[in-house]
Amino acid sequence: MSSSTTASGPASAAEATPLSLCAREPRVPADRLVAEMVPPPRFDSVRFATYVPDPNQPSQTEAVTVLDAFAAGLGGAHLANGSGGTRRRWFARKPPAPTGPRGVYLDGGYGVGKTHLLASLWHATPAAPEQKAFGTFVELTNLVGALGFQQTVETLGGHRLLCIDEFELDDPGDTVLVSSLLGRLVDRGVALAATSNTLPGKLGEGRFAAADFLREIQGLSARFRPLRIDGEDYRHRGLPEAPAPYSDEAVTRAAYATEGASLDDFPGLLGHLASVHPSRYGALTEGVRAVCLTDVVPVPDQSTALRLVVLADRLYDREVPVLASGVPFDRLFSDEMLNGGYRKKYFRAISRLTALARDAKGLVTP
Repeated sequence: MSSSTTASGPASAAEATPLSLCAREPRVPADRLVAEMVPPPRFDSVRFATYVPDPNQPSQTEAVTVLDAFAAGLGGAHLANGSGGTRRRWFARKPPAPTGPRGVYLDGGYGVGKTHLLASLWHATPAAPEQKAFGTFVELTNLVGALGFQQTVETLGGHRLLCIDEFELDDPGDTVLVSSLLGRLVDRGVALAATSNTLPGKLGEGRFAAADFLREIQGLSARFRPLRIDGEDYRHRGLPEAPAPYSDEAVTRAAYATEGASLDDFPGLLGHLASVHPSRYGALTEGVRAVCLTDVVPVPDQSTALRLVVLADRLYDREVPVLASGVPFDRLFSDEMLNGGYRKKYFRAISRLTALARDAKGLVTP
């Protein structure tokens, strides 16, 4: 049960009853899935020129240079069979433009600006919006589920560029699916770009190692030129510590005082996420201006933790502040989780939730 129905008395005339994420069961039609394959609101206006490289990390400056040339190399007519004009011009470019596989893979720690750079590449590519696609890995796999494999190939096969954010293999079955899909798209002349905290040849490391899947992973790796981006988490560079969790009462008051806020009991929300496909978490938060959570506790298991990671990503993409009571966000995941195969995902979620908690400070009245 959402705390929005129990945590406070009736709203006053000046207050609005908060929304409840637990009461939402979003359904997203297939045509909307395709139409929404664009950079999310947080990255709608980013460009290479707005990326601020850390002067102590030359790999960040190099990444901008390489990606800018990569985008310029994608100009010209798209050839559906992948042969001739576009590819030849792309291969013919001099350094620093890529001269290897028809894909670039941004590898680096969380918070170094990989998504900023990926979205900037999308914006910089000289093609109409309907000729390029941007989505997370989970959104891409869900698109295949909604359209079917062959229809997804037909839908994306006419694109000049496919950008995949948060590329990771959490399920062995996804390995074969994505490897096959990207192979078909590359054959049709689609350029690829992806971000991850894991090198392409190490995807799935610590989670599955069957020979068949490792062979598929190596096939995926061959489609990308890895581009390492070093640096510290920019979300917290030079910023004050995130605020400590508030009381249940403070969070509830803020939810009632903030138009468009949601108010939910954290354990209840975790349970509700299990009933919603992760690809719909963006729709779950549509129109929400702040997320207020009471009784935040450590997540109980890996499956729940991975769903929370996706929700954190969608909230961050949409710049939705998060106000919470209970344990601090850096205690959401157990030591075992933070030392396991998904540790990079969990650290990213902590980083993003902490940034959103900082954004929520203004919702609380002194």
